[in-house]
Amino acid sequence: MAIQFIIDSASDILPCEARELGLVHLPLTVLFGEDSYRDAVDLTHEGFYEKLVESDVLPTTSQISPGAFAAAYEKVAAAGDEAVVITLSSKLSGTHQSAVIAAEGYEDRIFVVDSENVCVGERILVQLGLVLRDRGLSAREIAARLEEEKKNIRLLALLDTLEYLKKGGRISAATAFAGGLLSIKPVIAVEDDQVAMKGKARGSKQGNNLLRQLVEECGGIDFAKPFALAYSGLSDKLLRKYVDDSGELWQGMAEFLPITTVGCTIGTHAGPGAVAVAFFTK
Repeated sequence: MAIQFIIDSASDILPCEARELGLVHLPLTVLFGEDSYRDAVDLTHEGFYEKLVESDVLPTTSQISPGAFAAAYEKVAAAGDEAVVITLSSKLSGTHQSAVIAAEGYEDRIFVVDSENVCVGERILVQLGLVLRDRGLSAREIAARLEEEKKNIRLLALLDTLEYLKKGGRISAATAFAGGLLSIKPVIAVEDDQVAMKGKARGSKQGNNLLRQLVEECGGIDFAKPFALAYSGLSDKLLRKYVDDSGELWQGMAEFLPITTVGCTIGTHAGPGAVAVAFFTK
C-alpha cells in the first residue's frame, strides 16, 4: 500500500514539479472577467502576471469542487493506496471544505489537512509530508504530524507596490497614493489563516531590513526542515537583492536557496515585485 499526496495549485507547486514528486495536482480556477483558466495549467504564473498588469479589474479564484477531489480519491481507493490531502487555508477558500466533503466514506484511507496557509507556506508543509513519508510514517501519522507542525510555519512577504491592495479594497486610494509618493513597502504575513499587515518601510532597502528583522523576531529559520523563497511577477531581481541584503540568514546554514514563483492566490493582492519567505520556526 502506497501513500499518495493530493495538493491544490494554491501551494504554487507547478504541475511539472508535482509529476516529478509523484503528487496529484488539482488546480483552482482563475477568473479574469468572463475568461476562466485552470491555475498553472491553462495559465502559467508568467501569463497570470502579464494579464494582471494589463487588466483594469482584479482576477478572482474559484475553489476546487468536491467532484474533483472525489475523482482523485476514487483512483487512490482503486489502487489500494492511502492519501494525505493538503489544502490552502479554509479561511481563504472553500477548497478545504470540498476536500472534506468528498472524503466522506474514505475515513480509513483519506486524511485531509488544512494547511492554514497558502503559497510557499503551503508548499513547505507538503515538502515536510514527503519527508515524513520517506521516514516510513503511515498516512494517518503523517497527517497528525502535519497538524502539529503547521503551527510553526511563518510566511512573510515584502510588497513592491500598494496598487493591488488598493484594487482589492484592502487600503484606500489616498493611502496608496501617499504610499507611492513615499515609496512605502508593506510587509504582510499569513496569521490565523488570513493575510495580515505586519509593518511598513520606506524604500526597498529598509523593506528588506524589516523583512529580515521579522524573520528573526519569529524565532529564526529551522534549516532542518523545508523552507522556501519566492517572487511575484516576471523578474526575480528584487528577490536577489533581498537575498544579498540578508546574507547572514543563509550563510553556512543552507547549501542552496530554494526559489520559486508566487502564483495567483497571493499574487492577485501582492502584485508583481513581491518577495516572500516561508519557514518553520526553530
